[in-house]
Amino acid sequence: MKFISWCALGFFATILHAQARQLGAQDVVILYNSSSEESKELAKFYSEARKIPEEQLVGFNMPLAADISRAEYEKSILSPLRDHFDEKNWWTRRPDSNGRMLPMKNKIRVIAIMRGVPLRIQPTPLPPDPNVNANQPPAPPSPQDPFRGRDDASVDSELLTFGIDGLPTLGGLNHDFFKSEKSITETNFPFLVLTCRIDAASLETCKRMIRDAIETEKSGLWGLSYIDVANKFPEGDQWMEANFRANQSRGIPTVIDRFNETLPNSYPMTSAATYYGWYDWSVSGPFLNPMFKFRRGAIAVHLHSFSAEQLSDSQKNWCAPLLERGAACTVGNVYEPYLHMSHHLSILHQRLLDGHTFVDAAWMSMPATSWQGIALGDPLYRPFAHLRGTGEVLDADRPYRALRAASLQWPADQSKRLKELDRAADRMKSGEIREAVGLAQAQSGHFAEATQTFLAAKVDLVSPTEKMRQDFHTIAMNRANGRNQLAIRGLHDAAMRYANMPEAAAVKAWLDILEPPPPPPAAAPANSQPTH
Repeated sequence: MKFISWCALGFFATILHAQARQLGAQDVVILYNSSSEESKELAKFYSEARKIPEEQLVGFNMPLAADISRAEYEKSILSPLRDHFDEKNWWTRRPDSNGRMLPMKNKIRVIAIMRGVPLRIQPTPLPPDPNVNANQPPAPPSPQDPFRGRDDASVDSELLTFGIDGLPTLGGLNHDFFKSEKSITETNFPFLVLTCRIDAASLETCKRMIRDAIETEKSGLWGLSYIDVANKFPEGDQWMEANFRANQSRGIPTVIDRFNETLPNSYPMTSAATYYGWYDWSVSGPFLNPMFKFRRGAIAVHLHSFSAEQLSDSQKNWCAPLLERGAACTVGNVYEPYLHMSHHLSILHQRLLDGHTFVDAAWMSMPATSWQGIALGDPLYRPFAHLRGTGEVLDADRPYRALRAASLQWPADQSKRLKELDRAADRMKSGEIREAVGLAQAQSGHFAEATQTFLAAKVDLVSPTEKMRQDFHTIAMNRANGRNQLAIRGLHDAAMRYANMPEAAAVKAWLDILEPPPPPPAAAPANSQPTH
């Protein structure tokens, strides 16, 4: 069936212009699997970390499996959760004008789902069609209606509307919170309860995600942003480009890769506060480097149809690997969502930059409920609450705060801004500021100036990996502008200079593209004789 809007179901919701209020502990219920001691332990840990009242911890006896049937979902999660909300008087449900039972008032706005709660609702097997040969493979989805007959979904997405009786299970549901600019606390959507999952390949990673979010909120999330444009489909590429422009307007230094392939194996990525990329099946590029680590509190997303297909293996798909490598939050899909029904990453990033909580931003950017999307991380985390310069000032953040201050002081005068930043780099001896200036010069087409700035940045930067990245910036400029011989020369030079570093794999990857190795010699016929 096609996606159904709330209006088609008779839900006429409006945005309330009430006093702004961020989500808080009083709005959150913690859902855990009482059959799992780890799930219960994590629920208690999160409750204490965020000071969520103990009576808002809810545990049910659920299957100890990531995948469950729809019948198991309804028996072990949906029905008990509805009953619990009734018993606690957390909501008021009554029939609407069409006789459908749904919440008219709701004290709870978020369900924080703990590791151990099942992840995916499996598709219900269809009865055999007597007109179809059972030995033939199933027909592919119709291009006109690819959602037809599908009732597979993430548990998290189903729970957004768990208070509404009798919703269809086939396909998905549009929702009016998509593209909202106001928190769920400021909307009259009592039938909608946002979900966010604290889940990863290990219990310790889950606890670290919580700790990192809370600690980062004190000072704010600062650092470099990395964007990897795949050139696959225009819509996804436009999201990436929109994120780049949003960063530019806020003085967030951004490395953007517009080559067709994803970032190469062990690309010299450091100080990564945000990452948006696509479209490899499983973890690749910089994240294959065993030394790689995101900045504390980082937001990292790789767009792929099955990015959250599983969360237990930190080497497969994308969500689990990104979290295991230090990210605090990510979003993904448990089954094929189709691009336009996945998280719109430009909205996600924009809402985070605007200061929203992670759970608000995640569902503001998702067009559908009862579908495939999930959000992984602390729902109350606000990574950019201090983007205007407030919060604790850490030494490691000072260059990025200076970049932000310059963008606020000279928002429309790039020439003046870059001159002042160049002076600040001299005073602070900051390679980070110089790199940001070089990136801005390169994006403006001032390639000669950018090359000199990257060389100057290498003098002030200490880490060999960061120095190597400055060379990559220059090589990328040459490659993007068709100066392949200069790019190849730079890669050969880098291959010698950085030969003993893991990041040397990135140099080889680009050399293999620009200067492909000769094909291996053809094997000699089995009956051939050696020549003398």
